Formats: sequence, C-alpha cells, structure tokens
Amino acid sequence: MSQLKQNLSDSIKTSMKARELERVKVLRNVQAVIKQIEIDRRSDLDDVEVLEVLQKQLKQRQESLAIFTENSRDDLAKKEQFEIDVINEFMPKQMDASELAALVNAEIAEQGATSMRDMGSVMGALKNKTAGRADPAIISQLVKQALQG
Repeated sequence: MSQLKQNLSDSIKTSMKARELERVKVLRNVQAVIKQIEIDRRSDLDDVEVLEVLQKQLKQRQESLAIFTENSRDDLAKKEQFEIDVINEFMPKQMDASELAALVNAEIAEQGATSMRDMGSVMGALKNKTAGRADPAIISQLVKQALQG
C-alpha cells in the first residue's frame, strides 16, 4: 500500500474517533475515488498516481468554489473550501515561483529546447520532477514564456 493511501486511511480512523463527521465524509469520498480507479485499472496506485487523483479532486473543488463564490452561494462555497483544506493536508509542499522558474529553465537548457515544438518533451520531464508540487497549468505557462521569449 502506498504511503499516501496509508496516511489517508489513518486520518479517517483518527477523524472517526474524534467524531469529525464532515472530515470523515471528505476523506472517504477521496478514498472511494482512489479505490474505483484501482478497480478500473486492476492494479494498486502508487504515491505519484494517488497524488494525481488528489490534484484532480482539488481542481474540481476549486472550480466549484469559484462558481459558488461568483453566484453568492456562501454556504456551498464554505463547504467546498473546507474540502479543499482537508485534501490539501495530504499534498506535498508546493514549489514557489522562483523555484519553479529555475527548474523550468534548467530543464529547457538540459534538453536544448529552442522552440514550441520542444514543449511536449520539456513538459513530460517536468511533470515527473514536480509531481504534486506545482500546478501543471503554471508550469505550462512558464515553459511557453521561456520558449517564445
């Protein structure tokens, strides 16, 4: 069992003992998504794959939060924010902008990338190096700027 899945399981048990029912609901929901993917693939997920699932869950909730906030649904926005906070506890520390920019520039230099045609290979390498620690959309934006500029 991957370490992240074990942490998730332990957190559910702890939350149940503390009678934190809303937290348990969020964690069980995430655990159910992971289990469903494992059933579909017929294999256990490793930590990197679990991180991808957590990122996808976060992104869905952030999109919902934006919609609820835009439509003045504070009750639903508050619920989404709570779920985001719970899931964020399992995410690794995010890279700051300068760290990310340095990593992007180093990867471009390492591969000798010079044009937008090289973006796919640069993004592929960076995806593995930043797994769960940076938003792929931000990485993509930085790579585009570096290759165009």
